Amino acid sequence: MEVVAACGQHSISIPVASYKPSSSSSSSSLPCHLPATRRILIFTAVASYLQQLTPIPSAIAQQFDETQQEEDRVVRLFEETSPSVVFIKDLEIINNPKTSDEVVMVDNDKAKVEGTGSGFIWDKFGHIVTNYHVVEKLATDQLGKQICKVFLVDKYGNSLSRDGKIVGVDPPSDLAVLKVDIEGIDVKPVDIGSARKLNVGQSCYAIGNPYGYENTLTTGVVSGLGREIPSPNGGAIRGAIQTDAAINSGNSGGPLLDSHGHVIGVNTATFTRKGSGMSSGVNFAIPIDTVVKTVPCLIVYGTAYRDRF
Repeated sequence: MEVVAACGQHSISIPVASYKPSSSSSSSSLPCHLPATRRILIFTAVASYLQQLTPIPSAIAQQFDETQQEEDRVVRLFEETSPSVVFIKDLEIINNPKTSDEVVMVDNDKAKVEGTGSGFIWDKFGHIVTNYHVVEKLATDQLGKQICKVFLVDKYGNSLSRDGKIVGVDPPSDLAVLKVDIEGIDVKPVDIGSARKLNVGQSCYAIGNPYGYENTLTTGVVSGLGREIPSPNGGAIRGAIQTDAAINSGNSGGPLLDSHGHVIGVNTATFTRKGSGMSSGVNFAIPIDTVVKTVPCLIVYGTAYRDRF
């Protein structure tokens, strides 16, 4: 005879050669009067087979644990790097604001918010790296009407607001350096990485202030390398990093990070193509290697190295 054990759509037949069922026994169930040793062997075989059909609980637990570990890693990355990211507001002093203007008070003067952007703390001396187009109006102001407010936190998480002063700009690379007064304040500069060994498919993370929502994290991958994008002065920025991590208005100037929390680029542009009622954006960042070459010259000389010769 054969005893049939079923699990869902699967079944197995286990031969029981020496057993002859009585007329009252069911052919589909294990006889209760089989010798104990034989019943144990049958149940062991059935259990072993069914274990192969069912996901192993330890494997499920391991997968859940790996997912939790990855989430915890991203949370730690954000918590460790977000204090290095600043929120920048471009303001214009005005006498008669319109009703539609977003107006703030600055030293008893009314100021209109003209734009927002992001940046990151470069060093412990208060230098802030951002995009040139974020502070272009301040950099080209001839009437003294433009001001810049930088919102940041110290290493203990205390929120601060400081005036940002232009130190140097480089329109061809869309980079600028601001300086804020942080005397007596401990700040956390970013950790600098490199874009030279990036690979398409690597995870990346953008932190910034899209549409004024401070400390926003978006995630994605490196979608392309060596791209060419237009610069504010009409030239071309070469070697740009393409990513699908969302970079929206207000993200410009913020850092693009790798999985270790190192800055690999400066978020700078989103090109959107509309069609069929849908819109899709392609996002780009200036590689950090370009930033590392440019920023020291902007801090010391106010211009990029190429402009000095």
